Amino acid sequence: MPELYFTIAIKFVFLFAPFFVVTMFLALTRGETIAVKRHTALRAISASATISVVLFFAGPILFEAIGITLDSFRIGAGSLLFLTAVSLVNSGTRNHAKGLPDEERDDIAVVPLAMPVIVGPATIGTILVLGAELPTFTETFVGMLGMLSALIVVGAMLLLSGMLERALGKTGLNILSKVSGLILAAMAAEIVFTGVVGFLNK
Repeated sequence: MPELYFTIAIKFVFLFAPFFVVTMFLALTRGETIAVKRHTALRAISASATISVVLFFAGPILFEAIGITLDSFRIGAGSLLFLTAVSLVNSGTRNHAKGLPDEERDDIAVVPLAMPVIVGPATIGTILVLGAELPTFTETFVGMLGMLSALIVVGAMLLLSGMLERALGKTGLNILSKVSGLILAAMAAEIVFTGVVGFLNK
């Protein structure tokens, strides 16, 4: 179980693309006080955790309700995740976040920070797959803990975003986002290949 926990936690850390999230957080909270930034970060992570937990347990119910197999969803979610990875590598941003403005909205904690910046379309599909493919309730619970641990890491990075920006600079954050994209591409390929093999072996 500890191995499963750490494996899933590490996967989710890269899945949430924390360096990209930090970049967007800095842009969306520019000019705000430290207290406001801290409050926004905590609300964004709380909303992301709620959304992610619901999705993590909803996979099997959703797949049965709409009549698709886990392998089919693996192929679709993996393909979408690969497109996100390519976008991160090419431009340092997720493709669904290109149109987000730099100005603060009335409430940015839930939209756009929690969704779609932290939990985007590709992330949603991957959460559904990872939650559905764990065979027992115990493993699913451990997987959920790994996912929440990854969100805690993202939250800590948001709280320390000012220090990260000073230490790494915008260029450094962009480079790390691209590296995260490469790892996401490998994860996406694994998800797609698993789905293809499972589909062909039926």
